[in-house]
Amino acid sequence: MSYITVNPNPKRKSVGDCVVRALCVATDQDWDTVFLALCVKGYIEKDMPSSNEIWGSYLRENGFTRGIIPNTCPDCYTVKDFIKDHPTGTFVLGTGTHAIAVKEGQYYDTGDSGDEPIFYFYEKEN
Repeated sequence: MSYITVNPNPKRKSVGDCVVRALCVATDQDWDTVFLALCVKGYIEKDMPSSNEIWGSYLRENGFTRGIIPNTCPDCYTVKDFIKDHPTGTFVLGTGTHAIAVKEGQYYDTGDSGDEPIFYFYEKEN
């Protein structure tokens, strides 16, 4: 398991676009493509592009399914714990305020979010 610094934002900005950055990594799409798709979807649904409903819908349209973290320790199950339990596959993890991409046991973010507790995830179906 390892952390990989990544920022697909073309101008390397990193405020408020964690959803876009995570979805870029998870879907192998560039920042502009993901951002525009989320904006259009948000416009149609009259919701913000970064809302859980909008980006969750986008992931489902791109072959992901949603999973919930077991309730055994909902406040202490971290990104690192998740990766130990899911060493293969492609995921987007949600902390409630942040989104993190995971691919094949590595997590991708602009900062090391390995100790962040997660509450739900999306998994790419094969």
